[in-house]
Amino acid sequence: MNADLQSMLAADADAVETYLRSLLRRQSDAPSRIIEAVEYSLLGGGKRLRPALVLAMFRAAGGAPARQQTALAAAGAMELIHCFSLVHDDLPAMDDDDLRRGRPTNHKVFGEAMAILAGDAMTTLAFEAIASDAAPAVSPQLALELARAAGPAGMIGGQVLDIDSERAMLSLDDLQRVHRLKTGALLVASCRMGVISAGGDESQLAAAGAFGRHLGLAFQI
Repeated sequence: MNADLQSMLAADADAVETYLRSLLRRQSDAPSRIIEAVEYSLLGGGKRLRPALVLAMFRAAGGAPARQQTALAAAGAMELIHCFSLVHDDLPAMDDDDLRRGRPTNHKVFGEAMAILAGDAMTTLAFEAIASDAAPAVSPQLALELARAAGPAGMIGGQVLDIDSERAMLSLDDLQRVHRLKTGALLVASCRMGVISAGGDESQLAAAGAFGRHLGLAFQI
């Protein structure tokens, strides 16, 4: 990997992690056990690809320093949704995985009930981040983008199709639909949310979305 790119990704990951830690510190009234379970998965490493895309597209769209907090809120929200999906995917009712990122999965450490609640907490925290820290002018658009990408016509819908197609021979079109929703939807939204955070125009949004769709397919391949 190019050294400059590696350095940029590392800096973006550090910025997002700092933001996420600050968001969790605000949850002073929450039971410590749920924060511990959230931290275990949210701050347990990973490539931070999706938040990196948010920040990269923010810069590409000419995002001003004054809008940096909005971009960080969008990036943090995206990582929260991604991590929620991993915790729930690992559950016995889904993929029944024992390991994630080289460590025992959340439900193996905290139990199934707490893992479900940790995923739920990360989902709500994602929208709290946008509502609290994104610029009011774009926070509704960011929330809508994220909700659509994560919801029944996005990532969750893709997971449904994946479950329904187990042991089935899918056509190429059907397989691409699963991938487009299950993985591609959040990548597209990451790119678009970076542009939205920067206050970009419709042509920039369209270009970011097209890039995200191609990246999602390449990611699956």
